[in-house]
Amino acid sequence: MSEEILPLSDPDISRHEMEMVEAALCSPRLGQGRLTEAFEAEFSTFVGRRYGVAVSSSTLALMLVLCAWKTEAGAEIVCSPHSWHQIARGISLAGAVPVFADIDYWAGGIDPAKALEKIGENTRAILACNANGHPAAWNELRELASGKGIHLIEDCSESIGSRYCGSQVGTFGDCSIFDFSQQSALCCGEGAMILTDDLDFARTLRHLRDRQIRDRHSISITSFLPFNARISELTAALGLAQLSRLEEILEKRRQVAFWYESEIKSFEGIKPPYLAPEADRVNWFLYAVHLGTRFSLSSCRAIVEDLHTAGVEAEFYSQPLHLERYYIERGWRKGNCFVAEKVADRAIALPFHTHLQQDEIQFIVKTAKDASVNVGAGAAIYL
Repeated sequence: MSEEILPLSDPDISRHEMEMVEAALCSPRLGQGRLTEAFEAEFSTFVGRRYGVAVSSSTLALMLVLCAWKTEAGAEIVCSPHSWHQIARGISLAGAVPVFADIDYWAGGIDPAKALEKIGENTRAILACNANGHPAAWNELRELASGKGIHLIEDCSESIGSRYCGSQVGTFGDCSIFDFSQQSALCCGEGAMILTDDLDFARTLRHLRDRQIRDRHSISITSFLPFNARISELTAALGLAQLSRLEEILEKRRQVAFWYESEIKSFEGIKPPYLAPEADRVNWFLYAVHLGTRFSLSSCRAIVEDLHTAGVEAEFYSQPLHLERYYIERGWRKGNCFVAEKVADRAIALPFHTHLQQDEIQFIVKTAKDASVNVGAGAAIYL
């Protein structure tokens, strides 16, 4: 093996992306313009929604959504504490209150039954995530939200291209949020997209995102302050180029996942990746291995350190959001979301991107296996 580090992620950038960005650089406009509008239109069509609003980050995207719905200060949003991109921080930044509901052990998404327990008279929405690309239980969540008269928001930051019950993720909620930062199969460096079928809602989101010169004398539009959350034409150019190659990129990632599965299955007691019957296709966000219960948190940390020593960038997949100091200071404690905590303590993300070769994956898996033996816990690694 080379002495170079095997990175956790490595965006798939071709000559096409470089040419698109160069063309944008040579244009007279670098700020938000026609390329951004084209990216919004093409991405919304790809997913199957009517309108797209591009913004600078998924956290700001959620803030804009809650502000567009005029969510009052102190209103409650039921959400999961488990994911890689914790866009749920946007709840607190918007002045609302996150109410964390535990997850399904197998799929990693918010458990509809646990979400139901958290809904009260101050609940205004459910924010559910397709954890590591696996679709949440959208049929049940849609029925729950509609029955309670609250909004359903899809956090699709980890799941571009995944499908559930015949439809792409991103089409089940009142709106959906996609993230384009590092790790995403469609990578723009930074940036996000809000998708919706509601024209008035989309217009409000755009007014909150930024204010156009033509709107400076509008009484209605200037009655609230914009967030200045737009993206640049460079980001949009990169997004358009990546979108045109997305199926190619996803297919390469599926090949890498196949190689991982082939190597992992050589270990005794391995369980295959969980796929719910309703999940037609899962495009993994990262390749995460779940260590057996015989592993302690400290032994998992030792495995990550051994991988780093061997030149393999690996990290814990998730740090439960409710255990961040900000939320601990607001009353959340260890044990409030037992399943999310249990999974987080034993889920390790391994390098996952299109540039990985089969021999490199063999090296990564062997190193992880040797590290698990070194900590004295054997080979109980579960996908």
